[in-house]
Amino acid sequence: MDERQAVAAFAALGQENRFRVVRALVTAGPDGLAAGTLATEIGVSATNLTFHLKELSHAGLIQSRREGKSVIYSAAYEGLSDLIAFLMRDCCQGRPEVCAPAVAALSACNGPPGDGAHV
Repeated sequence: MDERQAVAAFAALGQENRFRVVRALVTAGPDGLAAGTLATEIGVSATNLTFHLKELSHAGLIQSRREGKSVIYSAAYEGLSDLIAFLMRDCCQGRPEVCAPAVAALSACNGPPGDGAHV
């Protein structure tokens, strides 16, 4: 991820409803959520949700797939991981203790629900 991509990702996350969408999709795991379920969960109309989903998709933070008549949205874990890696790349400046709290928080993560590692 380069600086331009990181800025686009942060801009997409800088709006409350889009931030809530990403959090809901990360929580849902790789199975994702149908658009209608997602709209209900975050409390926005389908039209409003569509706008936010487009912005998040363009930023590489979510992805979609069609299952029958439904469109299922899920977190783009690779894009989210790239964003975290971009932030952490120069974190330590040769001092690993600076990054220790962030590394500890990430290592406590059990993976997304449904991946077999989630407890």
